[in-house]
This record gives sequence, structure tokens and C-alpha cells, in this order.
Amino acid sequence: MKTEYKIFGGVAVFLFCAATLYGFWTHGATGQTEWIGVVALILSGLLCTMCATFFMFVSRRIEPRPEDREDGEIAEGAGEIGFFSPGSYWPFGIALAATVAGLGLVFWMWWLIGAGLIMVIFAASAMIFEYYSGTRHTAEH
Repeated sequence: MKTEYKIFGGVAVFLFCAATLYGFWTHGATGQTEWIGVVALILSGLLCTMCATFFMFVSRRIEPRPEDREDGEIAEGAGEIGFFSPGSYWPFGIALAATVAGLGLVFWMWWLIGAGLIMVIFAASAMIFEYYSGTRHTAEH
């Protein structure tokens, strides 16, 4: 996790520097600061700072991973990483429902936005509980 927080920390520093430079640049060129870009860069920097802080705290609580150590070997990272679904149609359903909600937002139709959000909630819930009910239900889950 040390690698991750260093990456996010570096991107956050870059974004804060870019926000400062952008603010001075737009103020010098036009006489007025363009605040939308400055605020967007600052908020992006804060988001990266939040991620870096999270990864820093997590890295202190867990044992160093092979990629975090100087003497780490590739073979140390071998083994089971986790469970990944071999085939599920629910991500397509979530994407389709998000498309419906997005179309409702584009054309400003409240009923389509509501229907799309209900479909997103249903599809996400179905994907979460996919292995707890139905034909894929197993005793070990």
C-alpha cells in the first residue's frame, strides 16, 4: 500500500501546484481568475489526498506486501487473490439501467430518471446477492 499512497500523494501535489499556476495564469492573461478550473483542480487534489491518506493508514495496519518491500520476490505474490465471478450478466444490466437514467437526465425527464435509478438499485442488488440465491446458490457462501 505504500506504493499507492505515494502515487496518490504525488498526483495530489501536482494538482495543487497546477491549481495555483492555473489561477495565476488566468488572472495574468485576462485580469480575472477563472474560478471553475481552479476549484476543479483543488477538489481533484483533495480527492487524491483523501485516497493517499486512506492508503497510508491501511499500509500501517497490514504487513508489508511483496511489492512494498525492496527484497520482495514475484513468487511471493502468487496464490489466490480473491473470488471473481466467472460470468454474470448483471453488470450489463447496471450499465443499461444507468444509460436509461442518463438519457432521462439528458432530456430532463423526471420519470425516466426515477425509473433508471430504480433499475440501477434493482440490478446492483441482484448482482450483490447473485451467489446467495437462485441457481448459483452454494452452501459455502
